[in-house]
Amino acid sequence: MSDAQDPGPHSASTRGVRVSENGPYVVTGNVPLTQQVIVTDARGQSVDWWQQRTYDTDETYALCRCGQSANKPFCDRSHERVGFDGTETASRLPYLEQADEQDGPELTLTDAQPLCAFARFCDADGQVWNLVEEEGTADIVERETARCPSGRLVAWNPAERRPVEPAFPPSIGIVEDPQEGASGGIWVRGGIPVTSADGTPYEVRNRVTLCRCGASRNKPFCDGTHAAIGFKDA
Repeated sequence: MSDAQDPGPHSASTRGVRVSENGPYVVTGNVPLTQQVIVTDARGQSVDWWQQRTYDTDETYALCRCGQSANKPFCDRSHERVGFDGTETASRLPYLEQADEQDGPELTLTDAQPLCAFARFCDADGQVWNLVEEEGTADIVERETARCPSGRLVAWNPAERRPVEPAFPPSIGIVEDPQEGASGGIWVRGGIPVTSADGTPYEVRNRVTLCRCGASRNKPFCDGTHAAIGFKDA
């Protein structure tokens, strides 16, 4: 699984993503930005991530969320020209209050379906909801849930009630999905705080995906609409 270089503790206190009203995501704290490509196998199933490139950024930069910028993934103020409506509709509830729980013989699976970003790692080697019910599948369940960029799916060690989470340095990935012929969301990793346009912080999570096609019905989070509309970062 790809990751980026941690910019260091000097910027940790200022690190964050702020949703601006009908405008871009403003990223502060010298957060590394890379392009992350979904890798598929011969069956077309999502199996891994590949880091294709690193973007040059300043300590503060703005990422397009209307989908119209001619300088993607960065904002070029096209949101003003198109009259973008970026009204946030996502729940402010904590993850566990949105998630369903499924107990298996080895692991517990939690699933907050509204957060799905349609990366499809949960389908490889058998759907994760079926696998968690079986003995001897813990490694597959952990791998499939850990690669879910939005954190919709989390595997838990039931004895310790501890989430099985990948260790991400604070970083942001711009998702590309060649199998679907689409450009995906903005993958925020490593517990970077996201703050709404009205100043309310969303729950800090290890994995979050933000919409960048402008068409999600769960703004500011990605809901997979980029695949349905064939959004392309070009």
